[in-house]
Amino acid sequence: MTNPIATFETSLGTFQAEIFVDKMPITGGNFVRLAKEGFYDGLHFHRVIADFMCQFGCPHSRDPQSGRAGTGQSPYGSIQDEHPADAKFSNEPGTLAMANAGPQSGSSQFFINLRHNAYLDFFTPGQSKHPVFGRVTNGMDVVQKIGATRTDARDRPVTPVQMIRITIS
Repeated sequence: MTNPIATFETSLGTFQAEIFVDKMPITGGNFVRLAKEGFYDGLHFHRVIADFMCQFGCPHSRDPQSGRAGTGQSPYGSIQDEHPADAKFSNEPGTLAMANAGPQSGSSQFFINLRHNAYLDFFTPGQSKHPVFGRVTNGMDVVQKIGATRTDARDRPVTPVQMIRITIS
């Protein structure tokens, strides 16, 4: 089975990512389901930290100024943590990883790594575990542009960066 390709059309340009549904069926499948339903369309990147990551997927970020941006999840709630032994993808630049607030709390929010954040890998010691479920395959320059956008004291882009739509092929 060929993994799906997600096309992310943003206000700063378009990029594509392979979604690893073959190795990460729960996490990748959750993302694909939400994208196909249009859940992500019209949301904004609500947390951007240069040389670290760009976070996205909170339903409250439809309003880029919302104080609740970063606290919401999909209408389906949380998904099971996924840590397969044969899918040890590291949080390298350009990878998509599930954001969470602790064990069993992943839902709709994810981030794109801007550097190698190995300490976030589920297979390394420590508290924060963020399984990788995709990788940017085209348009990393757009991701880097998002990562370089000017932010405020809360790490929110001063000029909002909107996800116009995500399509799956």
